[in-house]
Amino acid sequence: MPAVSDRCLQANGLRIRFWQAGSGPALVLVHGLLGYSFSWRGVITSLAQDREVFAPDMPGAGFSECRADLDCSLLGAARRLLGFLDAAGIHSCDLIGSSYGGATSILLTGLIPSRIRSLVLVSPANPWSKIGRKRLTLLRNPAIALLFPQAARVVHPMHRYFVRRMWGDPRLVTAETLDGYVRPLLQPRIFEHAVKTVRTWRADMEEIESALPKIADVPTLLVWGGKDRVVDPASAELMARHLPRARIAVLQRAGHLPYEECPEEFCRIVRDFLCDISAADIARPAR
Repeated sequence: MPAVSDRCLQANGLRIRFWQAGSGPALVLVHGLLGYSFSWRGVITSLAQDREVFAPDMPGAGFSECRADLDCSLLGAARRLLGFLDAAGIHSCDLIGSSYGGATSILLTGLIPSRIRSLVLVSPANPWSKIGRKRLTLLRNPAIALLFPQAARVVHPMHRYFVRRMWGDPRLVTAETLDGYVRPLLQPRIFEHAVKTVRTWRADMEEIESALPKIADVPTLLVWGGKDRVVDPASAELMARHLPRARIAVLQRAGHLPYEECPEEFCRIVRDFLCDISAADIARPAR
């Protein structure tokens, strides 16, 4: 299996930590809100067998820089991801985005469609999912938004509850997984950044809807867990109506993070999709 290196670079004045493995066409993995490169530990070496894989900790998450003045909008996240691509010398890539990282990937592709060969969107945040709207409304309350980061740092069981909720079968969550997800959350400003991100959610979802026509020509795979309790699996079909080149794959026994629960099946689905895209490019007649 390819070795995974732990690296850092500077992009637009921000220090970004990332994992890198393998060689070949670039494949970039974008984690979800309060996730980080650790999320991809079960699939990165498999995906790197025929790709050069990059898994950044997005600024404001993991062990990358989290400044108080970061633009917390989805478009701001997309621009920071573009900065990472430029700093890493990635001129074109296939892109896998999970949850909020999937929404970020959509906006990035809308900004630079010619540089994104294909998209794999794993349970991406989208305007058609109604799950979690009450919790988002609570976090937009100024008093709760002020208190939540302080409480979250003290009440560690709360972290573990939300991690388990992302699994289709919470019994499969290991102590190593729980510890891994909790570790970076104790760093300064991480929770504050997440709460500020929630405040822009409504406008961000409008941005997603307006970006979809711009990426209609990009081959897209929508991957969902059949037991997802975070982003509604039914919204996959609604998203696909706006993406004529989209396919849908549902891992029935998985929750919100199918690459965590079903890494082998996830890698097989993704690699088959990427192979099909490459074969289609070869077969396309030259102009």
